[in-house]
Amino acid sequence: MLKKILVLIILIAVVWYVADKFTIRPSIKEKSLDFIELPKGFYIEVFADNIGGSKLSTPGPNPGPRMMGFKNDTVYVAVPSQGEILALEDKNQDSKIDAKNILINGLNRPHSIDFYEDWVYIAEENRVIRVKNENNLARLDTLQELVKLPNGGHWTRTIKIFNNSLFISTGSSCNVCIEEDKKRSAIQKCDLDGKNCVIFASGIRNAVGFIQHESKIYATENSRDGLGEDLPPDEINVIEAGKDYGWPYCYGKKIHDTEFDKNQNFKYPCHSTEPSFIDLQAHSAPLGLAVYTGNKFPKEYQGDLLVAYHGSWDRDKPTGYKIVSIDLQTKEVKDFATGWLDYLTVKGRPVDIINFRDSLLVSDDNAGIIYRIYYED
Repeated sequence: MLKKILVLIILIAVVWYVADKFTIRPSIKEKSLDFIELPKGFYIEVFADNIGGSKLSTPGPNPGPRMMGFKNDTVYVAVPSQGEILALEDKNQDSKIDAKNILINGLNRPHSIDFYEDWVYIAEENRVIRVKNENNLARLDTLQELVKLPNGGHWTRTIKIFNNSLFISTGSSCNVCIEEDKKRSAIQKCDLDGKNCVIFASGIRNAVGFIQHESKIYATENSRDGLGEDLPPDEINVIEAGKDYGWPYCYGKKIHDTEFDKNQNFKYPCHSTEPSFIDLQAHSAPLGLAVYTGNKFPKEYQGDLLVAYHGSWDRDKPTGYKIVSIDLQTKEVKDFATGWLDYLTVKGRPVDIINFRDSLLVSDDNAGIIYRIYYED
């Protein structure tokens, strides 16, 4: 009898731990988006739905849409759980989907896409490929494997094409450790055919999102867990060639992680690393980001950085689950779109943000939705 009671106590403890620490909360899909709060004059609507999604909110990537791209009146979105890239056409430019195609499927957790001429570049967990696009159907006879990538750990892979070069972000294999593979916790730069790859920047634990704006590369960084409720800060970094951004030894404004690095012989290992550009609330999990480039938003939002917070798991009081705007001059961080977290009820988890004509699109991998945020006087 005592043995049965002990087993029951252990089971209850496990259930409590999972429910509390892993933030498994019911995800609510609502036809009305009135629960999302936006500044005056802004509105939100569903652009696409029923794209994967989950009834639970779990740590890390959820099953729905992740990173997006927009080209030729078509929104492309990666759905890793389904192994496919979707093409959502809006040819008449009314912000409604005219046709939904599967551009390509059978992939290994594809996470992001970008474009060059008639090539579509796709980052899978273990490689980067490219394939030619014909009427939003991939020409499989043109498919090329460009770069092999390590498996496991933080499995999301993000690619961008800047200035005729391919940039690849690969997260760490662990929470905090010294990586043997230099492609981990780094951004690579390669030729467009995948050759001549070099480490462009290092010490970046997990830059899920990065963009180029006015010749600067801005990247989100998801910092390590295990240092408490409010440490270390998540980050926005300005990525420059050859720079080391500190992980695993340093975080934030060149703060030495003495919990991990107990080497007392080297008193200050952060002197040669780059400080964060902006510190964010710890465990917010910033992912996609965009600088608004349209013409409809009010002047105070022109040139602001908008960042999607996927939301915490390693925190007793949940944080994130929203979009913030950041003034790149003053570095002030303000809430822009909130409401996906209602006490302990998760209604969605924002992932990526892209410009869509004069509005923004936001993917939500928990609710399985792509939202459109627009402004009207």
